[in-house]
Amino acid sequence: MRYFGTPSSPAIRAAMTAGRIACMTTPAQGNRIPPGATWAADNGKFGKGWPGHARWYEWLANTVDRYGPDRCAWAVAPDVPFDAEGTLAESLPWLPRIRALGIPAAFAAQDGCEDGLIPWDDFDVLFLAGTTEWKVGDVARRLTREARERGKTIHMGRVNSAARLRLAADFGCESADGTYLAFGPDLNLGRLTGWLDDLDDRPTLLQHLWTAQPQGAP
Repeated sequence: MRYFGTPSSPAIRAAMTAGRIACMTTPAQGNRIPPGATWAADNGKFGKGWPGHARWYEWLANTVDRYGPDRCAWAVAPDVPFDAEGTLAESLPWLPRIRALGIPAAFAAQDGCEDGLIPWDDFDVLFLAGTTEWKVGDVARRLTREARERGKTIHMGRVNSAARLRLAADFGCESADGTYLAFGPDLNLGRLTGWLDDLDDRPTLLQHLWTAQPQGAP
């Protein structure tokens, strides 16, 4: 499991450079990505950091130019939080433009997207967004299995506890992000890396199953 956080202290930046955790960046953060860190680009739609389509894409293109595409895990297309129909309409024009930058495109899955509102062929990463109840429920679990069978990577957003991180791993997510490191950064860094170590030492049953059987097997 890979965890994406903000580079909010020297210790966290060092952990990112060492590959212990990864870096999440947004248009509003203005943070430098630590040297050698794996990074991902959120769009700022959830919260107050959305700069508009033109400025967001310019920022993304400049970030890829500056840090290179090779360490970019993905960039999430513009979405409409908690609105599946709005997200589909908002994301579709931008998914191919993200891929054109040479990086994987992520699609933010929202409540109701399971009703034919997921453009499976147009993205590389299924980003579990939506309400907490939906994101941790049976529908999202089923979508992660379908995504895996389709060869997609799965990411869960807003993961800020050991229990939620474990749930993301049980779902089959390869990565997660959250704001946990923004509060008491250095103390919480130790806790977070402990959670990750625990997952590495005690893989979930689902992870065993995915490893044991070929991708797409029933």
